Amino acid sequence: MEAQRILVIGGGIGGLTAAIALRAKGHQVDVIERDPDWSVYGVGIIQQSNVVRAMAQLGLLDDYLSAGVGFDAIEIFLPNGTKIARVPSPRLVEGKPANVGIGRPALHKVLGDRTLSSGAIVRLGVTAERIIDEGDGVAVDFSDGSSDRYDLVVGADGVYSQTRDAIFPDAPKPQFTGQAVWRYNFARPTELDALQVYNGPIGVGLVPISDALMYMYATTPEPENPRYPLDGLAAVMRAKLSGTAPAIQALAQEITQDSAVVYRPLEGLLVEGPWHKGRIVLLGDSVHATTPHLGQGAGMAIEDSLVLADELSKHDDLESAFAAYHARRFERCAYIVRASLAICHGQIGKGPPVDNAAATHDMFEMIAEPI
Repeated sequence: MEAQRILVIGGGIGGLTAAIALRAKGHQVDVIERDPDWSVYGVGIIQQSNVVRAMAQLGLLDDYLSAGVGFDAIEIFLPNGTKIARVPSPRLVEGKPANVGIGRPALHKVLGDRTLSSGAIVRLGVTAERIIDEGDGVAVDFSDGSSDRYDLVVGADGVYSQTRDAIFPDAPKPQFTGQAVWRYNFARPTELDALQVYNGPIGVGLVPISDALMYMYATTPEPENPRYPLDGLAAVMRAKLSGTAPAIQALAQEITQDSAVVYRPLEGLLVEGPWHKGRIVLLGDSVHATTPHLGQGAGMAIEDSLVLADELSKHDDLESAFAAYHARRFERCAYIVRASLAICHGQIGKGPPVDNAAATHDMFEMIAEPI
């Protein structure tokens, strides 16, 4: 397909990797992001070997690895703190780590800097107020009063996607799972050289994200979907960890800063029908938002971006390109959404317990397959 003029809605991980991948194929790209500060919350993210491979394909691998820390194993602990396994993770890029822990601000900077240097135009504090598919192009009215016209629009605006709602008003809405995740940054012990996963009713993980930092995540049952005020949030998180392994309880005493606690109710979404309508196509959380139990939410969005750019280069018409993109992505993304939700439901008694080690092994086998 000849170079297209493309609008990407959303300046997060999916939108930025889409912009980078599309610019590499010669397309003209504008990105709009509603947050005028283009900010992200300051904890970390786990990314596995498929993301390392994707970053290599995007030409970002060195910058990406320099901004985080690699590791090649996952350690599994019983609820009482007894270590029962150290599971090596398969590498997909020779000579590079299997997994990467990285701070979200650091990842955002890597992706944002490359988006800008690629020649994409980024507009902050702007939303698409009206999107009209005119058949031979898409007319867009923006919140700042401007208007423009594009060959296609990519909706990468997250689980509450306004783009999805505009083109698929009857699509499913995000569903609360009954569980939430808490995150907090700590100083990283020198001996932490793996993702450490503590099983139990409160699932806990420790993830290295730099030479100096690690972050803790903790998944807790929250059946009433409460909203906790910022004042006192650190004390609430400490209390949630009171029944965990001794090492985790000791670490919890360092949770003292309310503003550094990140709390998020866990929601899931899978659009089982088409992911496009006319000249407008969706990717990432807008069509397959997953809980974090397999650590693959961002990875699936990044892969979406590569596949979408690839299929646009292989086809002469948008309908064929979008259909091929969906065919390559649906089953892979659906697996992640469903398997992650099964772990979540097992932890809170809404389904049978899931063997985390077995589920992680199966996930690694799946993501090793080509995209």
